[in-house]
Amino acid sequence: MNNFYQKYLLPGLVFQGVVIGGGYATGRELVEFFLPYGPVSGLLAMGAAALIWSLVMAVSFELCRMSRSYDYKSFFLQLLGRFWFLYEFLLLALMIVVLSVIGAAAGEIVQNLFSIPALAGTALLLFVVGGLTFFGSQLIERFMGGWSLLLYLCYFSLVILCFMTFGDAIKASYSAATLTSGWAIGGLQYAGYNLATVPAVFFCLTHLTKRRDALTSGMLAGGIGMLPAVFLFVAMMGHYPDIGSEAIPSTWLLSQIGLPWFSVIFQVVLLGTFVQTGVGLIHSINERIAATLESQGRKMPRPARPAVALVLLITAVFLANRFGLVALIANGYGILTFGFLAVFVVPVLCIGTYKILWPTAPGAKVDIQGP
Repeated sequence: MNNFYQKYLLPGLVFQGVVIGGGYATGRELVEFFLPYGPVSGLLAMGAAALIWSLVMAVSFELCRMSRSYDYKSFFLQLLGRFWFLYEFLLLALMIVVLSVIGAAAGEIVQNLFSIPALAGTALLLFVVGGLTFFGSQLIERFMGGWSLLLYLCYFSLVILCFMTFGDAIKASYSAATLTSGWAIGGLQYAGYNLATVPAVFFCLTHLTKRRDALTSGMLAGGIGMLPAVFLFVAMMGHYPDIGSEAIPSTWLLSQIGLPWFSVIFQVVLLGTFVQTGVGLIHSINERIAATLESQGRKMPRPARPAVALVLLITAVFLANRFGLVALIANGYGILTFGFLAVFVVPVLCIGTYKILWPTAPGAKVDIQGP
């Protein structure tokens, strides 16, 4: 059972843990990318995004397994050759935006829960992320997988409570909904920049031993990553379209349910998703640095891992205070989407598939990075 979990469920849970805190845990990403298409077409856009995630991750996981490229530099050397650094440039830009978002959101949630300065919530995020990165991959695997399962339970409970509280309004929104155009483009745009975080999953792919493992795990990961967002989107339809004007729709939705105890539990789980996202992204940077040092016959000092985390998080906190949460998601993510489509999504589906299907063909050689 543990082997099944590590091969087929863990990668999807880690991916979901990385992407959720960047905006969809708050509901803000869902407002920006899916709400404009309405209740039904919004779900179709989410399905399109999940399908794209699954296809790209299936190919990426298999190329990663074949080449044993468990850090993003090794992986993109296989995919882009000497132009691998283009991904790193875009990743660092995305990381600053994402960390800014989770820093700002963590501060707002802690302020709402405990009536203390928002900076305390951001400081708590810094402390927990730094601590987890210090202890390395094994603890991070356990935390990411376990917290994602807890989040599934929490989001499913949210949908049930919303149907119990204002189910008639949710049904009315779907009854009155019509199909709108453009939803496929919306799904593609949302999938594009979130796929940039796929290499943050590579550290836990060492459990994959066969092509079937990699392809199955990748195809499942898209659905695993999107399902909590579907739960939240459906719950939001009870207040469609007014909920689109809320800075953090998920916490506003909780206030409408009127159960303070559940609101506290949900927001604590929400804080954990921010930790998941921060840890996943920063761990990918640490693994890239560690792999580079290892290739030079050196070892990355353990204290360097939280040091990298603190530098990145403090930079992001500065930006979070300089710009608002809504502006960061609406502007920062949209600009980066097309860069990742060009540097990662298209190459992995074309070059990656070619290398997997015809590994002995000219130019398709896959170099084995590991032992």
